[in-house]
Amino acid sequence: MKSRTVGKNKVNIITLGCSKNIVDSEVLSGQLNAQDFDVVHENKKRDHRIVVVNTCGFIDKAKEESINTIIEQVELKKRGILEKVYVTGCLSQRYRDDLQREIPEVDAWFGTMELPLLLKQFNADYKSELLGERMLATPQHYAYLKISEGCNRTCSFCAIPLMRGMHISKPVEGLVAEAKTLVSKGVREIMLIAQELTYYGLDNYKKRMLPDLLKRLSDIEGLEWIRLHYAYPSKFPLDILDVMRERNNICNYLDIPLQHASDRILHAMKRQITQSEMNELIVAIREKIPDICLRTTLIAGFPGETSGDISILKDFLLRHRFDRVGIFTYSHEEGTGAYGLTNDVNEHEKEKRAEEIMELQRNISYEKNIAKVGKTFKTLIDKKEAGRWLGRTEFDSIEVDNEVIIHSEKKLSPGEFVQVRITKAYDYDIEGEIA
Repeated sequence: MKSRTVGKNKVNIITLGCSKNIVDSEVLSGQLNAQDFDVVHENKKRDHRIVVVNTCGFIDKAKEESINTIIEQVELKKRGILEKVYVTGCLSQRYRDDLQREIPEVDAWFGTMELPLLLKQFNADYKSELLGERMLATPQHYAYLKISEGCNRTCSFCAIPLMRGMHISKPVEGLVAEAKTLVSKGVREIMLIAQELTYYGLDNYKKRMLPDLLKRLSDIEGLEWIRLHYAYPSKFPLDILDVMRERNNICNYLDIPLQHASDRILHAMKRQITQSEMNELIVAIREKIPDICLRTTLIAGFPGETSGDISILKDFLLRHRFDRVGIFTYSHEEGTGAYGLTNDVNEHEKEKRAEEIMELQRNISYEKNIAKVGKTFKTLIDKKEAGRWLGRTEFDSIEVDNEVIIHSEKKLSPGEFVQVRITKAYDYDIEGEIA
């Protein structure tokens, strides 16, 4: 065992990209902490001597942010502020050889599945008995639960399989044990994440096991909210909704990325679904759970996309009036199926189309928020900021969705649930008072 020494043994982990990367960083920090390293996330004090940058390589903007962060840390090393800089994650997995040549000052590079090798840099061993043990990088009252790695889909725009490999489901028992550990540490909300939630179990159980997993997680005492992110629409297993309807602690919330609505573009994206099938799915979901919050993400500027395709997408959004929408501009990624297509929509036009979509959605969001005024919602308190409390209803995930602004003279606490009567609505937030 190593003895703790100020600064010398302190490791700062910087996490870029998605929630799946956050979990990876938490697992790394849990392993190091158990072996007597002092581990911090996003340390502002700069009293550490070692840094691990967990990178994202999803799209151009994410890659640029990752490279800039690595260079910043290398500069600190050159000035003698840091001793070691290690890089892991998706960007490192995908471009390791190029990065080694361009940034030789980095002490070592690691891919997405090389945690044991990374630990060896610290003379630490990977301890399988720590499976599920994590040092949370999130506030104590919520956490992400990654139920699988990788993806078997062949979406032509996506580089994730190049960086994360094929789909591998985690065992149900291990996930339940991990969730129980999180709840014992004060977690009240767990967000299930994967590249593709609905595929869960097909590889190791030979059937879709998400409904079974949800039931097991729902039975955990003290777990108030379970939230589902990243459900693939093609062949969506509707029995998930039956479990959601039966269990009070499964949020009426579903993040289901659709990416587009034009059949021509959906085919080019290799999404394995048509607009007609998506229409039927959305109607079926809302028939089973009328008050469900549906979140989707879209891509603007895919090769060959025309203004006509954008009009189709707008009509689709007006028809279904999603509660939450996020949008990316297309990034031309080498190694993907779409890389051989001509990237014929310029960046300015991509941004313009994305802004048009979000302007349409802003109006929808405002109308939906206006409809909440006068109603009371169970609300999870997240933090206090600028003299007011900020929280979320079951219809809102952290960072990407609406916040509830609460004015209260009563002392509240992060992780506390309160009833809030909505008094005011904005485009993307609502405001209220303790009921």
